[in-house]
Formats: sequence, C-alpha cells, structure tokens
Amino acid sequence: MLDKEKKLINIIRQLDSVVIGFSGGVDSTLMVHLCIKHLGLNDVWVVTANSKSTMPEEIKFCKKMMTKMGIPKDHFTIINTNELDDQNYTSNPENRCYFCRRELFGKLKKYAREVGAKNIVDGSNASDLTDYRPGMKAKNEFEVRSPLAEAGFTKRDVRNLAKRSGLTNWDKPATPCLSSRIPYHSKITLKKLEQIATAERLLKNLGFKQVRVRHHDHIARLEIEDFELLLKNGIKEKINEKLKKAGFTYVAVDLGGFRSGSLNDAIKEKRKR
Repeated sequence: MLDKEKKLINIIRQLDSVVIGFSGGVDSTLMVHLCIKHLGLNDVWVVTANSKSTMPEEIKFCKKMMTKMGIPKDHFTIINTNELDDQNYTSNPENRCYFCRRELFGKLKKYAREVGAKNIVDGSNASDLTDYRPGMKAKNEFEVRSPLAEAGFTKRDVRNLAKRSGLTNWDKPATPCLSSRIPYHSKITLKKLEQIATAERLLKNLGFKQVRVRHHDHIARLEIEDFELLLKNGIKEKINEKLKKAGFTYVAVDLGGFRSGSLNDAIKEKRKR
C-alpha cells in the first residue's frame, strides 16, 4: 500500500494544475483532498456535473462536501450537462456511457482552458478497469487523467486511504447515474428517471442503504441487501403502494440481492462467447 501511495503522490505532483470532476463519491473526494495537499489550493478547481440522471440530493451533498473541505466558491462550480438532448444517449445503446462522458469531458476541457488548468482529473480507480466501462473511450479522447487507476489503487485501497485521511464519506455507497438502472436498448426518458429517483429515495428513507431500482417498463425490480428490513411490519406494503403511485404496475424483489452494475451481466456473458 505504501508503494502505491508514493506512486500516487508522484503522479499528482507531476500534474501541476488540475480540474477535478467531482461526483461526491469517495474516489473523487480523495482526489480533491490529495491534489489540494500536494499541488496547493490555488492550482485545483473542482467541478460537479448536474444532470437529469443525477439525484438532486447528490448535488446538495457535493456542495456540502466542498464547504466542509474548505474549497472557496471561485474554485468550485456546478455545470449542467445535457446528455438527454442526445439521441445517441437516450436510445440507450451498450456504449451509452461514452456519450455521457463525452458531454461531460468536453465541458471540463472548456472549463480547464478558462481557468488555465493543465490537466483534467477524474476518480476512476483500478477496480473500475475490471468492469464494462465504455466511458473510458471518451476519457482517452479528452486526455483525462486517472491517478488512482494509474497508481493501481483498488476501491478497497481508496476507502482505506480516505478513512485514514479523515474523509467523512470514506464508506459512502457508490451512486452511479440513474440511467444505469434502465436496461440497454430501453429508451431513457425523464419520466423513467423521475420514477427511479422517487423509488430509491423512498427505500433509502426507509433505511435501505444499498439499493438499486431497475426499471423494466411497468416493473420495478428491487436490488437490496437488507432482506430482513423488507419483512418488518408494513414495509413491503408501503413500498408496493408508493411505487405503484410512482407509475409502476408491478414491484418485484430480486432474490439475488444488491449487485452493482448487474445490467452489465448480459454484456459480460456475450463477450465470453
């Protein structure tokens, strides 16, 4: 781990000045922390993307984290991304994430030119490289650096260093975009995204920490970790009632439980053949 940390610090120091894409997750939070520590605040700018596929609560969390970390207003900005205006994205092909990242990185590159930053940085780690990640193509096209991945930091490494660094969100569950809940080739619409947001907000308010609501048209497929909570008095009835009010006809629980990126399973199987 110490060798990885030394490598990571050396990579960061060579970046000179950076714009960091900040999602509020532990990976990008650690990048903000380390870049400020080793480059200095004057050479670090933080950008959060606000999208229809992002829970509003996550944007509020980003603002809160920036205040907690002492980032001044002139070094933190929120930009609006418009991937829902791109039919390449809303048609939801298997490389959907490429079009989202292309939109995001294009705006980050423009912002970097405006503030005079020499590099764009994201929070991708080595564990991300083992999953299906079509957005990596856009990252390469816009020459976005990923110091955590370059230094060989896995997700576990990131959480360990974040905890030791005193970052309060070191154990925050990953919160990928809401579009990732919609099966490939099923059109992405604002209505579907709002249904997913409503459903996941309800489940989290009821105490479910790790949850995904997969949108299969009229069916909401729930991926959860805490099955015992589901069986508590009145919980499943409330979920069923509220999700039907949100527009779903049927509400189903996936017996396989919570699985991050489960909609990529079919792609992985196809690639094995």
